[in-house]
Amino acid sequence: MQEAIISKAKQLLADGTVNRVIGWKKGEFAYDITPAIFESAEEIDAEFVYDDFTSANVSKYLVKESKKEGKILAFLKPCDTYSLNQLTKEHRVNRDNIYVVGIPSDGKLDAEKIKAKGITGIIGVERNGDTLKINTIYGEETMPVSEAMSNKCLSCKSKKHVTYDELIGEDGEVIESDRFDMVEKLENMTSQERYDFWKNELSKCIRCNACRNVCPACTCENCVFDNPDSGIQNKAASDSFEENMFHIIRAFHVAGRCTDCGECSRVCPQNIPLHLLNRKFIKDINSLYGEYQAGEDTTSRAPLNDYTQDDCEASIVHERGVE
Repeated sequence: MQEAIISKAKQLLADGTVNRVIGWKKGEFAYDITPAIFESAEEIDAEFVYDDFTSANVSKYLVKESKKEGKILAFLKPCDTYSLNQLTKEHRVNRDNIYVVGIPSDGKLDAEKIKAKGITGIIGVERNGDTLKINTIYGEETMPVSEAMSNKCLSCKSKKHVTYDELIGEDGEVIESDRFDMVEKLENMTSQERYDFWKNELSKCIRCNACRNVCPACTCENCVFDNPDSGIQNKAASDSFEENMFHIIRAFHVAGRCTDCGECSRVCPQNIPLHLLNRKFIKDINSLYGEYQAGEDTTSRAPLNDYTQDDCEASIVHERGVE
């Protein structure tokens, strides 16, 4: 697949369709993959990579890149296309300046899960059915692919690209997902148990802002948490602030707009399951206002932005115990 993607990138650069490409390149280690901009075939040949560790959703980078001169080529996995659609709907990107090539994904791997098995010095990985072969500087190791899969891919909602200019490979379908199972588990807890769960998780926060910075739904030019006049600016870890303000407010800010791409949890250095906050809101919106998937299209109005006489009343929300 990497060869086909590289070939397509070089072709579109050569014929003038685009003047730059956004993709991924390796860092110091084989699993240290980061989004990058490529402007020539030579750069692509030298550094472009698409493999089991290219989890990063590049859609947010298009907010700025699509406003530059010329058209940019973006390779988007199915889940990434939902984010781009949502950004298009919110007029945060110039879709006319983006050439989207949809690429398939059979799930990405989490290097931290591999290292948790005591496997270090990773050089590369290779899938053989359900078994993952890991090449290291110390020799070869194996483990089940499912145990190394990124959490966001374990609960994938769709293999279907919802926007693209052309595809590489076959398109997939929206799939049945168990992504709300953990939300239901939390809902079945007592109020105190839920409070204790989130108190424990959110108290780990070090305010690195990685979740906010990577989130495609967080595109405000000036975040309220960076405003010294807001009264809630805070750069250092502060127990009560973290638990009651930052993550809760951020979740409310993206309610109805979050596509459930899972980037917030993927980049969190403290492994806080931040996506569960968003999924709770998604589940409640589906229950109270009807099934809705942010980013599925660019024309529909989100339930929280579309006021009708059939809207759920606040009293009903209260009676259901929606928290």
